[in-house]
Amino acid sequence: MDAFIIMLKNVIVFIALAIPGYLLIKCKVLKNENSVVLSKILSLVAMPFLIISGTLSINFNGETITNLVWAGVLGVIFTFILFFLSKITATKSFDKNNPLGKDKIQGMERFCAIFPNNGFLGIPLAIAVFGSNSLIVAYLVIVNIVNNTLIYTLGVYLISGDKKSIDIKKILLNPVLLGFIAGLILNLTKVTNFLPEVATYSEHFKNLITPISMTILGMKMGNIRFGLLFSSWKMYYVSFIKLIIGPVLTVGITMALCPLLNIDRNMIMSMFMAFSISTAALSTAIADTYDGDIQNGTIYTLGSTVLSIITIPLLYLVLCLII
Repeated sequence: MDAFIIMLKNVIVFIALAIPGYLLIKCKVLKNENSVVLSKILSLVAMPFLIISGTLSINFNGETITNLVWAGVLGVIFTFILFFLSKITATKSFDKNNPLGKDKIQGMERFCAIFPNNGFLGIPLAIAVFGSNSLIVAYLVIVNIVNNTLIYTLGVYLISGDKKSIDIKKILLNPVLLGFIAGLILNLTKVTNFLPEVATYSEHFKNLITPISMTILGMKMGNIRFGLLFSSWKMYYVSFIKLIIGPVLTVGITMALCPLLNIDRNMIMSMFMAFSISTAALSTAIADTYDGDIQNGTIYTLGSTVLSIITIPLLYLVLCLII
């Protein structure tokens, strides 16, 4: 029960950080378009430094490297499993008057059922619960790199409905990947041994992630009617796939593989944290770029985030009782 309370408190605190953004919109101090600036700071500055900071804390040795590789492999495998599962579970009812068409509406639904908000919520939550030096956080950093790479390939394809929309340059210049490369170089060259300020510098920018991402979430919530958000049966359905089916499936498979692959129990917890988190915030940004289903993307993302207040602590409690 202590584990449940710890996770519940942290999830509530994280979600509560959205309140200022919500109030700023409702009080008309800020407009919705102001969130664009915050989003750029978040993705181009805070996110890379979160990855750098996480990579600097990894103590590379034979066992750790092996498990980091397995974390990446499992991240790829589980994302593809969910990709194919989402095709089977995708709803077949569509508004025929919607100009976007079936492919883009269904594509957004599938995207939101697959991709988690690891960078902006998963990793900061894991740091708050397990500590920044935990192997769980290290594994999550690797899974997040995998997620971001697949978001800009599979994710873009789902939302745009066109394979030609996949941009190799965006994949290679992904801030998360660049942050990991920079962190890896700094770690292996032991720069922080004689210049610890590098780690401190990264920490300052890393600490922007949670408040800024939650402020943006609050601003988006301030621009949508709660009636519309919670009256959508598809939101509950997509959230069920994302918040319940996804983590149960991935954790179950990881637990079965643990003795076969000789991976530690931290891997189980990292896969839980990676795939139990609500929908990736990039859903609306990609939809905006490729003329995708922005409205449903916003509803699914916000809805799953609110519902995760209940699902993450409960599933975490069950997992702790099992392992």
